[in-house]
Amino acid sequence: MAAVVVAGAVVATVALWPDGSGGGSGSASDGGSAKPSAESSSPSVAYPVSKAPRTIPSVRNHEAARGPGWKPSDDGRVLVSDPGLADEGKLLARELKLRYAGKGGARQGDVELALTSGGGGSEKAGAESYTMTVREGRVRITGRAQAGVFYGTRTLKQSVRADGVMPEGVVRDEPAKPQRGFMLDIARKPYDAGWIEDRVRELADLKYNQLGLHFSDDQGFRIASDSHPEIVSREHLTKAQVRSIVKLATGLHITVIPEIDSPGHLGAVIAAHPGLQLKNTSGAATRGAVDISEAEAGSIVDDLTREYVKLFPGAYWNLGADEYQALVVSHPEASFPQLAAAARKKYGQGATIKDLAMSWLNDRADAVREADPKRVVKAWNDGFFAGGAVKGDKDVEVGYWTGKEIGARGPEEYLREGREVLNYNDEYMYYVLGQPNTFTYPTGQRIYEQWTPRVIRGTKAVPASYDKLILGGSFAVWGDLAQAQTQDQVADGIRMPLRATVEKLWNPDKPTLSWAEFVSLAKRTG
Repeated sequence: MAAVVVAGAVVATVALWPDGSGGGSGSASDGGSAKPSAESSSPSVAYPVSKAPRTIPSVRNHEAARGPGWKPSDDGRVLVSDPGLADEGKLLARELKLRYAGKGGARQGDVELALTSGGGGSEKAGAESYTMTVREGRVRITGRAQAGVFYGTRTLKQSVRADGVMPEGVVRDEPAKPQRGFMLDIARKPYDAGWIEDRVRELADLKYNQLGLHFSDDQGFRIASDSHPEIVSREHLTKAQVRSIVKLATGLHITVIPEIDSPGHLGAVIAAHPGLQLKNTSGAATRGAVDISEAEAGSIVDDLTREYVKLFPGAYWNLGADEYQALVVSHPEASFPQLAAAARKKYGQGATIKDLAMSWLNDRADAVREADPKRVVKAWNDGFFAGGAVKGDKDVEVGYWTGKEIGARGPEEYLREGREVLNYNDEYMYYVLGQPNTFTYPTGQRIYEQWTPRVIRGTKAVPASYDKLILGGSFAVWGDLAQAQTQDQVADGIRMPLRATVEKLWNPDKPTLSWAEFVSLAKRTG
């Protein structure tokens, strides 16, 4: 029995919290509509019906109630039901200037974090789902896993930033897409470790869960190496700095995904091993491309893979495989007869250079799995070729970024094969420094108003029947003309695109805010 004094009236309520632990009503509203429960709509209650919290991304369901909501107070505490939530609790306490109290009974003014078998109130709730109940002057955030509880704390933090209060009622929330990423090219343009860590914190507050690091390209190799120190550029991250970035990201439920792009984009490796340079019949070097008929080329990449698997202990590995220049000319077999001969020797008379390149991709994927059998392998869409003697491994995820290459395959071809696809659509999601090759800096407004995860190539969406094969999306920063912007300019330029992107990845519904309202909210939430 709890007695709540409202506008001079005492209202007695007996209820259970949504996870069954005591104090509140149960069913969620549909689509985030604000419907007060019968007991909270008593005519003696003076408080208006609450509105959904204002956050980026927006919450998917809010069950409204009558009450003052919750706001931080001088005597407020953060409590956790499980020691595994201590980091989340301590972070929230620092952010909202509360006292971290560990385990204990919650009282008015407190925030309680808890793990529950049912998470968001359903046995089907995923690891990133959560329920937040605001009632009787306290907040309770529950989830099946730490990630979900953490996302609940991000909602609480943003709502307090936006309006000073977390509204009364129950939030039930989870992402529409499981992969929400940001790719950063640190090979062409080196970034300070502190700048990268700032982006990690920004991504975490927005409920992103992936950070891709493209650290090897023609312009540089930007992480220290013990196996091949000769390829490392002067400006690079030390392993200690990388470990710090990975530790921070892991604590904020972000997976750092390394990418050693091959067999193209290996200029930094070729500079130290010129014998691996791919040359055409006239002896002209093909920029960034190694000769994949040379076994040593694969051996070096595999050495680096074995080394960095230990440095990046996350669930994913990106093989790259895009833009192999031997396959962007009009007649590859005539231009690179050594590759054509190697393909025929290995796979028979009908084999082509595409088969050899597909074999390279599969071999590199095998090297990743040998180093870490649980690792999920990713590669860019233009590293997959159809109709040849060699097929790409079915469990390699496709990162679809463009349809502009020679012989481009549309996204539906991959989806029809049953392949899982991550959306990097370069029409909306590519922030290419200097805007070369017809690229223009993407705007948050265009993403917010036009893009969805099903818009994988150009501006047209693939059929809804493929939605489950679309894992999510990733915004990407590429350093083609590295000096075109400073680090601070990049951070400013991607600020609203990042927010628009995650809004569309978290919530499948059409946004309710206008773009101007969304921008205004972003200024308040940070």
